[in-house]
Amino acid sequence: MLDFCVYLLYRAALALVSAIPLRALNGIGQTLGFLHWLILGKYRRLARHNLAIAFAPKKSDAELHRLTRKHFQRLGANLLSSMKVGAMPLEKVAEVVAIENGDVIHKELRAGNPVVLVLSHMGSWEIFPQVFMKHFGYAPIGTVYQSLGNRHIDADVQRKRARAGVKLFDRKEGFQKTIAHLRSGGLVGILSDQHAGDQGLWTPLFGRLASTTPLGGLLARRTHAAVVAAAVYENGPGKWRMVFTPRFDSSGDSVETITAKANNVIADQVRVAPEDWFWVHNRWKTPKPNFLLREYKRGMHVPEGVELKPFRILIRGSNWLGDSVISAAAVRAIKRGRPDAHVTIATPANLVSVWKLVPEVDEVLSLPNKSLLATSRLLKRQTPFDVAVLFPNSFRSAMEVWLAGIPRRVGYRGHSRSWLLNQIVPEPDARGPIKHQVHRYLHLAKELGASDESKPPVARKIPNKSLKIGLCPGAEYGPAKRWLPERFAEVATAIDGQWILFGTEKDAEIGKTIENSLGEKCVNRIGKTTLEELINELRECRLLLTNDTGTMHLATLLGVPVVAVFGSTEDRLTGPLGAGNIVVRHHVECSPCFLRECPIDFRCMKAVTSEEVTAAILRVL
Repeated sequence: MLDFCVYLLYRAALALVSAIPLRALNGIGQTLGFLHWLILGKYRRLARHNLAIAFAPKKSDAELHRLTRKHFQRLGANLLSSMKVGAMPLEKVAEVVAIENGDVIHKELRAGNPVVLVLSHMGSWEIFPQVFMKHFGYAPIGTVYQSLGNRHIDADVQRKRARAGVKLFDRKEGFQKTIAHLRSGGLVGILSDQHAGDQGLWTPLFGRLASTTPLGGLLARRTHAAVVAAAVYENGPGKWRMVFTPRFDSSGDSVETITAKANNVIADQVRVAPEDWFWVHNRWKTPKPNFLLREYKRGMHVPEGVELKPFRILIRGSNWLGDSVISAAAVRAIKRGRPDAHVTIATPANLVSVWKLVPEVDEVLSLPNKSLLATSRLLKRQTPFDVAVLFPNSFRSAMEVWLAGIPRRVGYRGHSRSWLLNQIVPEPDARGPIKHQVHRYLHLAKELGASDESKPPVARKIPNKSLKIGLCPGAEYGPAKRWLPERFAEVATAIDGQWILFGTEKDAEIGKTIENSLGEKCVNRIGKTTLEELINELRECRLLLTNDTGTMHLATLLGVPVVAVFGSTEDRLTGPLGAGNIVVRHHVECSPCFLRECPIDFRCMKAVTSEEVTAAILRVL
């Protein structure tokens, strides 16, 4: 019933428009377009965003602003004119449309070659079916269409398109009739500039990957048709010119190549009169859920030599050193997910150096320490991001990107923050054997379209000029994760080499105990290194002996082999990643307990002997 009421309003508007001369209608349409530019903020912002993708930075903000307004005015004029043209006698329509370069079509049709005509939403595009038969009617003329949502309006529009003898082919019915039509030497028009969704080929338009229908290329390959494009431009109030391009496909072109060429031609047409194109359509829509594109049915095609405009991904990193390193595999997977990915990591200032070690990261943002508003302002000052991916589960991280106005915000449900996200990733299946924490981050990346394949770091070979061995005897989490200091000292005494102690100021007492036992064999750097210095000194070590610490994970990122002692925690969850590492532990009846302090007799750590740790180090060395 609602559709029919809308249809009645449409018919009433059509009757009113039909009574107004074209020149006057043009002025009325421009006025209505200007009013809609004022009141339709959502569509005004969409058009402005699309224009920026196509023309920034070549056009200034002021130019883009004026072009957005001019587009709304031109769109209003074109839409009203299209309604009028559909009711005009065909001979009157022909009088207001000038044909340019029509010989391109005549040449192919008279040679018996079918023609696929690539059309776009330029100007008053509904003019196409009204004038084709007058100029090219000696050959079968057809067009592929997609039904409108309102069946009553759709039927009226299809009647107008077909009144000149143009044959209509509904996409929903497949393309066998369309192929037969072309093989009979006909011409078929295809609107090719709309977002094609999951079935499209991702190929550049104005340098930005866009889901594009490959239908023109598919039909051309099946029927050996020539591929030509046409656009309609305003040629004064109530007048238009229809311009045909030269044939742009070549013998042997693939479907992907033809599709990419069609986008290039459409872009060239738009540059002639950008105000005439349909900018309020979300042409560069970010797909959901898979904004990473490698898993799509038709995949991607980037012609050689094309420089893609970046798809900007913000990843809010973890606040902890170990978790940051563990999540690096997911960052790599996200970066590999699409060739235009520009990955920015937003991380606390003390972890910036870690992310600079990951070559897949294009940019690192150091976050303010305390202020939520300062963080959101920092994010908002950057070149706009397309997507934000949240690794932490915190409410604050979601609020940061929400306040920054990033349009797609992705993460796990987290702590009462689902209303701040617009793409919630389901939790990974907890059934089955324990999985390392790395897979939680990789699961998030996979849900966005990335491969979940984990590529662990490869251990480096360090020249054995002087044997330096790192030792990290502390643990930020608490004493339950710390092996006995005297046993660390026993191991270091048993193995020749220069031992370098690492840790924070909280580990100073432990470090002093070990230093007193080792004497000159030991260099105590506990509490004396910045993160950058720790990275540089770890690089010189042949091995790191450690508890379950962030430094353990940092060593694996650097490719330094690790021997790690575990007790209260679970190495299958948070153990060192990569080959060449050894975990020494003894399962007791209460482990893993994940407590900060042992409430009983510390039996899990006491069960690990210095002899077995020494043997593990010698195996690695």
